[in-house]
Amino acid sequence: MKLLLKTALKSTRHLYIVLCALFFMICDPISAQLEIMALGVVAQTSVDFFTLFSPDHKASEVVTKEQVASGWDLIDKEGKGAITKKEAMEHLSSSHNILMKLIQKINKAYNMSGSYQTLVIVLLSISLFKAIVIFGGKFFTQLVSIRVSRDLRQSYFEHMQTLPMSFYQQHNIGALSSRIVTDASLVASAINATITNYLRAPFLIISTFLLCLSISVELSLIVLIGIPFVGIPIVMLTRRVKRISRSIQKNQEGFTSVLIDFLAGIQTVKIFATEALSLRKYREQNEKMAVLEEKSSLYSSIARPILHFIGGLFLASIIMYGVVVLGLTIPDLIVFCGFLIQFYEPIKRFGEENLQIQRGVVAAERMYEVLNLEPEVQDAVDAEPFEGVLDELAFEDVWFKYENDWVLKGVSFSLKKGQTLAIVGPTGSGKSTSALLIPRLWDVQKGRITLNGKPLNAYKQKTIREQIAFVPQKPFLFLDTIKENISFGGDYSDSEIKKAISLAYADEFIENLPNGYDMPVAETGKNLSGGQQQRIAIARALLKKAQLLIMDEATSSLDAISENHIKMAMNQMKKLGMTQIIIAHRLSTIEDADKIIYLEKGVKIAEGTRQELLANCPGFKAMWDMMKLSSYDEDK
Repeated sequence: MKLLLKTALKSTRHLYIVLCALFFMICDPISAQLEIMALGVVAQTSVDFFTLFSPDHKASEVVTKEQVASGWDLIDKEGKGAITKKEAMEHLSSSHNILMKLIQKINKAYNMSGSYQTLVIVLLSISLFKAIVIFGGKFFTQLVSIRVSRDLRQSYFEHMQTLPMSFYQQHNIGALSSRIVTDASLVASAINATITNYLRAPFLIISTFLLCLSISVELSLIVLIGIPFVGIPIVMLTRRVKRISRSIQKNQEGFTSVLIDFLAGIQTVKIFATEALSLRKYREQNEKMAVLEEKSSLYSSIARPILHFIGGLFLASIIMYGVVVLGLTIPDLIVFCGFLIQFYEPIKRFGEENLQIQRGVVAAERMYEVLNLEPEVQDAVDAEPFEGVLDELAFEDVWFKYENDWVLKGVSFSLKKGQTLAIVGPTGSGKSTSALLIPRLWDVQKGRITLNGKPLNAYKQKTIREQIAFVPQKPFLFLDTIKENISFGGDYSDSEIKKAISLAYADEFIENLPNGYDMPVAETGKNLSGGQQQRIAIARALLKKAQLLIMDEATSSLDAISENHIKMAMNQMKKLGMTQIIIAHRLSTIEDADKIIYLEKGVKIAEGTRQELLANCPGFKAMWDMMKLSSYDEDK
């Protein structure tokens, strides 16, 4: 609960809105109490004969002739032989409690008993006042929840951008998308209910109880006795609801993940004809969700009936005790029962809305699990921006592991400005990991990587990454036009974009597409071939004009002609002084590299030119011979 209030009051702007909501919520019970008091005025417009002449002016079923005679003389003090309603009411008010005396004074001052027009105006005024405060309370409460939801989604997304790649390896897309969309919405709804139940309800309960005390201390004590009977079911249901809410939201992550996996892998599912398998997984998650939601619905539905029954039981007890034992008048009883209903109403509402609150509490806990994570890769306090020319990049005895197994073991090499370095080796040898350590997607566990003689953590991450262009093996294209995918948020002229496209040899197919550069790219680029996607990614990297270009299997989806074009583009970039790191299985792309490193199981086995590795590295020679054999077979 504290987490919800902390979230709602985190911003000063939210605090002002909460205060406005609180003001209207305090006015809301006041308006309801004024309505009840107005009912008391209406009840006092008639005088009950038995109450008027009974001893102590208490409700009675029998009045004797002697009681009427003695009571008559007390009312008709001037001996006129007639009694007016006004005189009878003034006589009754002498024995009333404090609140009813106040009501009688208001009645007398404005003559509401004698003027129904005045009474109607008062009732309409109270109704108008209540309508305004209900609107204000609901509007500002919803405004808080909307603003909090917006800020929470924004903070969550901004914070996720600072988290390391290991975070994304531990969480699936379904879980993350569920938290940022569904959980933020649940938190907002819970804040709405929390403000109503935890800020408005205490004022309503305390003020109403004080008004009950002013009518009858004995009956108010009965009200207090009923509070534990109401509180125990709430506490018991709260524990169960919170546990089920946590299970629902955890299962919802799995449910979303199954759905996303199916949609993302629909081609594989259809080709392998495994629709039945996908349907079974989906049905299992769907059934689990339904069972949990049924339990949740049971607890949320049973809360208010239980509380309503307990409240009705005590209401009946109070009516019986008030009439039989205390002999309360009808106006007293009407007003007290009205306050009693108002007293129990927020408690019953809390029982009903508790499910929503508890789901919001669980959602907030889940969101703050992420928001409280500290980024593993952070800028040092004295980190400086990387400026100037990248003269040298060096790995110095670098060791790195993702979890328990070392991926790189004591790797060392250096790369001068304008050189092209190729990293080759079997699958799983640490080639891609080596490249991804340079932009500090992870930090090394041992050794260090240096730029111009300084370790990477001496520079700000952003300034290092601004000098690196990257082409992955499987490029990612956004839901935007081809032009926007290539410029990727940068401010480039059309001529610069076209030049990069030409260098990547992507113009030959882009110009033949519908709408050309302005053609929308479908989700994950599925309306383009793999080779077309890769050339767009290469154009994106070339347009950045970074000092270091990293290509991770960037030509794996290209045909021989397109690959040759890319090799020509890479040679042109080399002439322009761009430093390049090429990771490749297809060794034809690295024939002209200045230096080749051969990795195997995370260890650098050999380093040198192509000719040197062919002479001294059996692993590299085997890969080279296999490539030549494959080329020969293709030619045949």
